[in-house]
Amino acid sequence: MAAKNMTDGNITKHLLSFAFPMILGNLFQLTYNAVDSIIVGRFAGENALASVGTANPVMNIVIFFIVGICTGASVLLSEYYGSGNMEKFKKELSTSLTAGILFSVLVTGICILLSKPILILLRTPGEILADSVKYLQVIFSGLLFTFIYNIFAASLRSVGDTKTPLLFLMISSILNGVLDLLFVGYLKMGVVAAAYTTVFAEAVSAICCVIYVWYKVPVLKLKMKEISMDRILLVKTIRFSWASAMQQTTLYVGKVLIQGAVNPLGVESIAAFNAVNRIDDFAFTPEQSIGAAVTTFVAQNRGADKKQRILKGLRTGLLLENIYGIVIGAIVLVSARPIMSLFLSAEESKSIALGVLYLTYIAFLYILPANTNGIQGFFRGMGEMNITWQSTFVQMLFRVLLAYLLIPYLGFSGIAFACFGGWAAMLLFEVPKLVKRVKTMKSDVKCVISEGEKNS
Repeated sequence: MAAKNMTDGNITKHLLSFAFPMILGNLFQLTYNAVDSIIVGRFAGENALASVGTANPVMNIVIFFIVGICTGASVLLSEYYGSGNMEKFKKELSTSLTAGILFSVLVTGICILLSKPILILLRTPGEILADSVKYLQVIFSGLLFTFIYNIFAASLRSVGDTKTPLLFLMISSILNGVLDLLFVGYLKMGVVAAAYTTVFAEAVSAICCVIYVWYKVPVLKLKMKEISMDRILLVKTIRFSWASAMQQTTLYVGKVLIQGAVNPLGVESIAAFNAVNRIDDFAFTPEQSIGAAVTTFVAQNRGADKKQRILKGLRTGLLLENIYGIVIGAIVLVSARPIMSLFLSAEESKSIALGVLYLTYIAFLYILPANTNGIQGFFRGMGEMNITWQSTFVQMLFRVLLAYLLIPYLGFSGIAFACFGGWAAMLLFEVPKLVKRVKTMKSDVKCVISEGEKNS
């Protein structure tokens, strides 16, 4: 098993070797919906792309709530792995897996029933409502596969293995693309076929994870007698997972509300918004992956009680985040039109123009979420999950309010200015808390050093 203990060795190497496979993995994860959007936009038309675009924010609220649950559990798993407490590690894995499966089944039924009412509340245009509802319901039918993949991927990452989840995502992403081309592109089966291929590909990645863990990763393999829910760990897992899930949910609830502000602008703006959201997701993914590397690094070293190493990891992580934020901004700035043309054909020139305008503004802002992701990675690793979701709430509150204020006057470009306001508010909330936490840790490190010198 490719387990990795981050409590010793070169910090930059640890963070990069952890983050890089995770970046690739997350990019492949995004290709599920991006491939749907590209193929649907190219072969099924602008209305079909708008249907997918309207459904996606609602879908992401639920999916990333589940991802948040897995992220919270992974922090505890990383901590127990770093401290060498393998008995507690196994109990935490069993508790998270059992509770998560029950939760996923319950949520699936609720979401399928509420799909249409939610889309109507979001003022989805009548000409795309039916396809949006069908797409959403099919995606929700695969939530159990989403959970199973993510809990095992999070478990593998908690012990430092980011390459295996990447491999399975590569396989399922390629499968998803091939099936999309067949059923949507060649057979012209429309939006619903794209949803079915996504669910099938997600099922493949989940099954691959289960088989791999069973045969290759003894530390993550659970025998029947080990499957149970520990009441104390369940409460602790809920506390961690709830905060992480609330962070993810807050982010995507905000996106849904912004979608509600965009929808009245018409189908062309909805199609453009769907495309730029996909581009933003690809741009943000490496920032989030570096943040996740910081989380696992900090959690393992917290379990090993190595505060000075945690501080060094934070500095290194933020440096990597800022370098990436500058580079991706430059790439998006010079490539805005070709990128938009991947999602829309030349006939949808107005949608392309709207997307290019947005990307021109947002390219200068990517450095802001780079810093927020690094800071949040630190706080997650320290177990201070409330700070991460509270700061996300602040970000989305300002972003949504500004979207509804600016879009009626500035049109589509108002979305970019709303993003700037949200990220700025988030940093104003996070940075003072970070400075205070770092000062406390530095003081603790000095005390430990002084004690050691006295004893020596």
